[in-house]
Amino acid sequence: MAFIEEIKQRAKQQIKTIILPEAEDIRVLQATEKVMKEKYANIILIGNEENILEKAKTNEVNIEGAKIVDPQKSEDYEKYTNLLYELRKHKGMTIEKAKELVLDPVYYGMLMVKDNKADGLVSGAAHSTSDTLRPALQILKTLPDTQLVSAFFVMVVPDCEYGENGVFIFGDSGLNENPNPEQLSEIAISSSKSFKQLVGKEAKVAMLSYSTYGSAHSELTEKVIEATKLVKEKQTDLLVDGELQLDAAIIPEIAKSKAPNSPLKGEANVLIFPDLNAGNIGYKLVQRLAKAEAYGPLCQGIAKPVNDLSRGCNSDDIAGVVAITAVQAQ
Repeated sequence: MAFIEEIKQRAKQQIKTIILPEAEDIRVLQATEKVMKEKYANIILIGNEENILEKAKTNEVNIEGAKIVDPQKSEDYEKYTNLLYELRKHKGMTIEKAKELVLDPVYYGMLMVKDNKADGLVSGAAHSTSDTLRPALQILKTLPDTQLVSAFFVMVVPDCEYGENGVFIFGDSGLNENPNPEQLSEIAISSSKSFKQLVGKEAKVAMLSYSTYGSAHSELTEKVIEATKLVKEKQTDLLVDGELQLDAAIIPEIAKSKAPNSPLKGEANVLIFPDLNAGNIGYKLVQRLAKAEAYGPLCQGIAKPVNDLSRGCNSDDIAGVVAITAVQAQ
């Protein structure tokens, strides 16, 4: 069974409620139709009800079964204004500013998740990453013991013998621009946990570089070497190695020649990129040239499941991320 179909089946086992705050985007409405038809999550759309229903009708999209919440007409408006004020007053939030922000569908959605009216939120089809993550961090905060919020993509490569039958996690490919060794180690550990949660198999983590085992020396390679050392110290039971070039990480034959003593044996399924340049370029190359499915940027380290979308996403991508978010909420 394909990765995303397995995720949908898992989502059906314990139905969760996911918020889509970009409800006037036709792709979001089309995704809602798909989710409601397949019945693997409950959907709450946030925005002007008349506009949403009119857009659905005009485009012949059936969103029956989805709940629509309009912040301007909501009975919880005052409650959420006060909640946001209390959460952020130490940072200079005023009641007036809170009243304004609560009308923003993304902020309102985060407050609903905080209030346990929903289990997770997916945004980013029409918002930047910062517009999605800023309210998430202000309202939901981070998980206990989390040092760093990071982002990853689940990459599903068709007809691929590498990784976990073509399934990989790429991290961080969406958020942290130039992580230091400590941050890079946290990204690796979080990504390994995400792989285990979503794919259900042992994570095999490669710390990627343009160098394998000292074949080149620079500040860039030293960062990856130091990060690998930190991961091994923090997570002694994790299968991790670095620094490795991509081919030595995922191709067994090349691993034998370039890194014969690597515990990964060229079977890495979690790829940790040294910076956002490499991670973002890498995922887009694989998505476009290998025709891979790319789900993300998915977030790790936030107290409740919140996931970002690429603004180039389509309705299938959104529906897939809804399923992933529902499984994370379980």
